[in-house]
Amino acid sequence: QLQFVESGGGLVQPGGSLRLSCAASGFTLRNYAIGWFRQAPGKEREEVSCISSNGGSTNYADSVKGRFTISRDNIKNTVYLQMMSLKPEDTGVYYCAPKGGSACIFGTLGTWGQGTQVTVSS
Repeated sequence: QLQFVESGGGLVQPGGSLRLSCAASGFTLRNYAIGWFRQAPGKEREEVSCISSNGGSTNYADSVKGRFTISRDNIKNTVYLQMMSLKPEDTGVYYCAPKGGSACIFGTLGTWGQGTQVTVSS
């Protein structure tokens, strides 16, 4: 059964850090680019970062550039999102999803996990 499980979210003060993890079961991540997305209350889901299948290429939304770092461990079948200098506007549910190929240019496969809540508040 194909399943993605996001974890690592929580409540953090502005300026704090969190590390999100995306673990897959029933699916081999290493052949696909993986994106991290977030959905803030009342807003559409947006892509914040993506990493190519071999980890050689990454991209970031302008709003998180310089603060978030995406990485992957294909042996552990896991993708990470290190988030630093968090801001209240980073609040939302964070999801990971595979792209349709090895590069980030592809759209997602449309398979989503439950997400992990990130709340940045003092």
